Amino acid sequence: MVVSWLSSHRSLAAEMTNRVSIQTADFDLSVETAALRAQDSRVGAVCAFVGTVRDRNDGQSVRAMELEHYPGMTEKAIEAMIDEALKRFDIYAARVIHRVGLLQPLDQIVLVLVTSAHRGQSFLACEFLMDYLKTQAPFWKKEQTPSGERWVDARVSDDQALKRWGIGSDNLTGAG
Repeated sequence: MVVSWLSSHRSLAAEMTNRVSIQTADFDLSVETAALRAQDSRVGAVCAFVGTVRDRNDGQSVRAMELEHYPGMTEKAIEAMIDEALKRFDIYAARVIHRVGLLQPLDQIVLVLVTSAHRGQSFLACEFLMDYLKTQAPFWKKEQTPSGERWVDARVSDDQALKRWGIGSDNLTGAG
């Protein structure tokens, strides 16, 4: 039993060279955190953000959410976001997992993990990555509500959050 546990965790650590995963399967925060910080004695802080499916949005009940993406393009865009975070902040590593497919309320959607020597840089980089993801990652969300399906539009508040990092976004006007 111990041997199988070790081999499964070693294979996970080998897969961790990928900083971005787009997947239908759920993720385990503790496993992902352990893998990201494994054997790096410089790490003094790990910041994590986990986003989940809410049961309400814009005043309506949400029964489920379906997320779609453009394979290849999505991973490349998120890799670029991580590269930018590594330039802007004194961090060691970052990992982003984003789920796609049909999700139910309470399901986990996204995980952003960041390691650094001190908490401040981890917090900032984690927030930066989430602001960037919300506005720039090529995902499309469709909610199932009692009155039917609806696509989720970009929010003004998400564009404003990104602007504080000096990055403009015009998702609401389509002007990119």
